[in-house]
Amino acid sequence: MNFKKVVLLALLSPFFFASCNKDDDEIEAPLGAYDNGVLILNQGGFGHGDASLSYVSNDYVTFQNNIFSLVNPGKTLGDTGQDVGLYNDLAFVVLNYSNKIEVVNRYTMAHVATIDGGLSNPRFIAFANGKGYVTNWGNGGSATDDYVAVINLSTYLVSSKIPVVEGPERILEYNNKVYVAHQGGYGYGKTLSVINTDSNTVAATIEVGDVPNSLEVSNGSLYVVCGGLPSYASSETAGKLVKVNLANNTVSSTINFAAATHPSNLDIEGSDVYYTVGSDIFKTNVNATTLPTTALFSTTAQGVYGVYSFAVKNNAIYVGDAVDYSSNGKVYVYSITGTLNNNYTVAVIPAGFYFNE
Repeated sequence: MNFKKVVLLALLSPFFFASCNKDDDEIEAPLGAYDNGVLILNQGGFGHGDASLSYVSNDYVTFQNNIFSLVNPGKTLGDTGQDVGLYNDLAFVVLNYSNKIEVVNRYTMAHVATIDGGLSNPRFIAFANGKGYVTNWGNGGSATDDYVAVINLSTYLVSSKIPVVEGPERILEYNNKVYVAHQGGYGYGKTLSVINTDSNTVAATIEVGDVPNSLEVSNGSLYVVCGGLPSYASSETAGKLVKVNLANNTVSSTINFAAATHPSNLDIEGSDVYYTVGSDIFKTNVNATTLPTTALFSTTAQGVYGVYSFAVKNNAIYVGDAVDYSSNGKVYVYSITGTLNNNYTVAVIPAGFYFNE
C-alpha cells in the first residue's frame, strides 16, 4: 500500500475502530482498505435510490457489500449506478438517474466530493489531459441535446460541454484523445466521435456499425463491438467487430457476425479478444479475420439468462448476472478456460467490474 493510502487510513482509523467496537449484529465494520481487489458497481433499481458498491479481494477470500455506506454512515450513493472511473487515488461513481457523480477515495471509500451540476442523464466517464469526460444523453427523447461534460478535477465542477450526436455511451482515452461510442440513446447510432482534449472539440467522426456498445484499445488499434439493430427494430441487423487504426482514425477491418447475432461486452486481455452473445462467452485473437462458431463456454449452468456485465483480468473471467433485475444479483468468477471458481451474491443489477490495484 502506498504512502497516501497509509496516511488516509491513519486519519480514518478512529471511525474504523469505533465501527469495530459496535455490536457486530447491528453494524458490519468496514474493511479499512479496498485495494488489491475488484470494485463491483451495483446499478440498483431505476428510481429506487439503491445503487451500491461491493468488493472482492484478488485472492477471492475477502468480500463485502455496500462498502460506500459502511464507510460513510448516513450516506447512500444514489440512483442507478452507471459507471466508475478510476483516476489517481480517486473513484468517480456516475449515478445516471441522480444526475450526479460521487467522488470517493478508491482505497478507503471515504467520501471526497459530489458533482451534481452540469450533468443530464450521465452515462460513462474517462480521463484525458488532466480532465474528466462524461457522456450525457440529456433528454433521451431529444436527438439534439446530447453532450460530453468536461470536469475540472481540481474543483469537481463541470467546466464546459461538448455537443455531440445522439446517444453518447461508452468512452475511452487514447493518446490524449477521447473516443465516444454513439449507441443512440433511445434510438440507434452507428458512429464514434473523436474529441481533441486540447480544444475540447469533436475532431473526427468514424462510422463503425449499428449500435456500438463496447470499446477496447490494443497495440494502436481500437476494437469496437457493434451489437446491431435488435429484432424489434424496423429492420434487424447483425453485429460487427470493427477495428480502427488510431494513427489515422480510419476503419481497417470489419468482421460481420452471423444473422440475428447481437454481441456485447468486448474485453481484450493480451492478444485475446473476448465478447459475449446471450449467455455464452466467446474468445478470438486480435488479428483474427473470422469469428469463432463455438463458444469458449456458457454460463447457463449457473442459470444466467444473459451476461449483464463482464470483464477479463489476471487469467480470470468475471460475469455479472442481473437475475430478475429486482432481486440481489450474482457475480461468477471463472478460470480463463471457463471453470467456475467462485460466486458471490451482490446487490441489485451488478453493472461493472473495476480493478483497484
